[in-house]
Amino acid sequence: MISGAVLAAAITATISLWLSRSKSREEERGRLRATFAEAFVAYNTYKELPYAIRRRHADQSADERVRLSEILRQTQAELAYHLAWTALESPEVGDAYRDLVQHLRRTAGTAMHDAWNAPAITSDSEMNIPPTVIDLSELVQYETAYLNAVRSHLHDLLPWWKRVRS
Repeated sequence: MISGAVLAAAITATISLWLSRSKSREEERGRLRATFAEAFVAYNTYKELPYAIRRRHADQSADERVRLSEILRQTQAELAYHLAWTALESPEVGDAYRDLVQHLRRTAGTAMHDAWNAPAITSDSEMNIPPTVIDLSELVQYETAYLNAVRSHLHDLLPWWKRVRS
């Protein structure tokens, strides 16, 4: 016969293990959320570069080329890291991020090329850049696909009792 103390110890140990595992799972989901968000930040940094290039200082062209080229170099490295990381973490998220970055490089890359060929701004009124000059709207569908893939991946990591499908 099992004594009350042994039974209480077994129940306490089981609850403690369950709580520990639950906390560990939540911490892992938090880490993944943060890293998926960092991947999106790298994407957005690259996406903003056509605007930064058009708004470069006209009177410091050599310094601006170096500054903006360094930002581009660093951002390219971050994109490469996140492309590999997302593919290893989840094939679905990796595919969505690869598509996002592929279209980003084509769309924003063309806009950066055009921005370097355009004269640097010289007045405050030129700070407003209309979509007729830089149009990155086609990227929205790929942003949505990436965010949906992340959401689905994180949802699948929830314990079964927390999963609510609509």
